[in-house]
Amino acid sequence: MALANARSYPAWFLVPAFAILAVFFFVPTILNFVYAFTNWSAFHSGVGLIGWGNFTSLFTDGQLLVSLRTTVVYAILVAVFQNLFGFVLALFLEKDTRLNRTARVLFFIPVLMSSLAVGYIFQAILKPDGPLNGILGIFSGHAVNIPWLGSTTWTIVVVALVQAWKFQGLSMLIYLAGFKTMSEDVLEAARIDGAGWWRTLRSIRFPLLAPALTFNVATALLGSMNGFDVVQATTKGGPAQTTEVLNIFIYRTFGQGLYAQATTMSLILFVVVIVFAIPVIKFLRKREEVL
Repeated sequence: MALANARSYPAWFLVPAFAILAVFFFVPTILNFVYAFTNWSAFHSGVGLIGWGNFTSLFTDGQLLVSLRTTVVYAILVAVFQNLFGFVLALFLEKDTRLNRTARVLFFIPVLMSSLAVGYIFQAILKPDGPLNGILGIFSGHAVNIPWLGSTTWTIVVVALVQAWKFQGLSMLIYLAGFKTMSEDVLEAARIDGAGWWRTLRSIRFPLLAPALTFNVATALLGSMNGFDVVQATTKGGPAQTTEVLNIFIYRTFGQGLYAQATTMSLILFVVVIVFAIPVIKFLRKREEVL
């Protein structure tokens, strides 16, 4: 009897965790599907079902499609930059020295920082009269007033670089872990066969990093498609809404009192993330099997 009771205790320990998940995740997710088909807003005294009306009006308006395109472009840029920075850092900091261990910690610190804090810091740095232009002015010998966050063409690239800079430390650690798990026998065989550093990296080490690449690309894509903090802090979706990712659009719509439309957009984002991310992950997993 005592043994049976002892075995039942771990199941009871899960109840608080599942209760929190139910209140803050499962119930809101279910309600998200419900309210997307209603007229819930600050301009109606009650909530009534309207079917597909919210979807029709959003797709007819056109702004939703623009925000979706911006979100996908932003996610791709972040995934490319974050993985490129992380891979290069992993190559430079691969050797287990005291200096490299210190550098790894320093590059990982931004991952632990608040995304809003990072965004506001870079917003101050990238102002026309900010420190970056001041440093460039010192080296160029004349005043520099580049509006880094004021271009309708390049600002999304700048914001994506900020997001990638924040999380490059995470990608770096995953690639370092991938390097550490490589068999020394395989690398030694390559050196004996006359393969140089670049040939070994290109033909052996990089293909063996396929699982790490899959994880890093998937997390970067999913994280940036749900991104909000960095964009909100740096540009608030500007200039001229060229960096208005879908979460910024949802935030703005909800602030206008159009609660059902904001809920509908969050549901659309959920579907887009699934449709966009799953094929990419499947492709990368298949690449792992081939390599």
